[in-house]
Order: sequence, then structure tokens, then C-alpha cells
Amino acid sequence: MLVMLPSAKALPQDLMQYGFVRALRERSLPIDVVAVEAHLGYYLERSFSKHLTHDIIAPARARNYQRIWLMGISLGGMGSLIYTREHPADIEGVILLAPFLGARGTIAEVVRAGGLARWQPGAIKPDDDEHRLLAWIKAYQPAASALPKIYLGYGTDDRFAAASKMLAERLPAAQVVTIPGGHDWATWIHLWQHLLDQDLFSGDTPRQT
Repeated sequence: MLVMLPSAKALPQDLMQYGFVRALRERSLPIDVVAVEAHLGYYLERSFSKHLTHDIIAPARARNYQRIWLMGISLGGMGSLIYTREHPADIEGVILLAPFLGARGTIAEVVRAGGLARWQPGAIKPDDDEHRLLAWIKAYQPAASALPKIYLGYGTDDRFAAASKMLAERLPAAQVVTIPGGHDWATWIHLWQHLLDQDLFSGDTPRQT
């Protein structure tokens, strides 16, 4: 199952309209798709993971889905990573398109430090989700078999490109795609098609945890 999480102001039907599901079907991929309406309030209330577990992931497990992937665009990318950080055993892989990883001030703090490798988060407050997520990305080990694979795509002119570049430094080059473009649907669908052409879902057995 592929769980799609749209950007902050988008609706699940936008993923249909802009061709994200059609791109899967054109490649005859044996994947069931769920597009989730995860509105901004879930993030502000810090209840996103609870709702995703209750409404999507737990029912999928009950229906015997063994491989669950997340695909998130912009704020949906942050949601995908938050859920993966909290429930890594539930997720096989994550696909991020132009993910929002933090406010400009937060990202600038990490950039000034010289990137995630040199940034020291220090003590993080319990309600500081942005620093907590960036600290998890800093510690993420792509080769660790117990962690989901992360694939990233973003436009080089995207307004969140600085954050995506930091994440890209933590990932193998083969798992990162960049193209000219901004923070818009036209760029995202082209990134999605490029990533699907890498045959992400084929052949692998479920990850052992």
C-alpha cells in the first residue's frame, strides 16, 4: 500500500487530478493507493501520527498489508518523516517531494552551523517538532536495515530547496532526484515520474525489523 500525503492546501483529489495515481497505473504497478486528507490542524495539534495510525496504518495491517510506503509532498513530506521517526517498523519506504522540514529560521540555523553533520541541536523541548525531526534526520543511517529507505525529489528553484539539500546529504545519491523547477504541481509530477522510473517498489521482500 502507498499512502499519499498532499501539501498543506491540497486535497486528496488533487493527486488524482495532477496524475500521481495515473503515473502508477501507467506502469502497471501492483500497488493499492490511499490519498489522505491530513489538514494543517493535525500538525498544529500534534495529532498527525495518531490519526494516521488509527485511520490508515492500523486498518491496513489488519487487512494483512505487509509493505506500506508513504509519499509526502511539502507539509505531507514532514508528516511522512514524523510518522516514520515515531513508527519506523510500520513503514517500508518513504518518498518525499519538496518536503517542508522546518521554518526558515530553523533551517537557517542549521545552514549557519555548516549543515546537519556539524549542527548540534542541544536540548530539544518536548513540543519542538522541527528540531526533533532535524535531529532524527541528522542521525539517520541509510544503510541501517531496520530503517525505512528514503527517496527525495525537489526542484532546484524550490523555496524549500535549502532544507532538501541538507536532507540529500544524508542520502545515497541514487535516492535523490533534482530537476529545474519550483514549489508547484508541474515540478512535483515530473519528480514523481522520475522516481517511479527507478522501479522503487519491485522485487524487495518485506524489511525485517
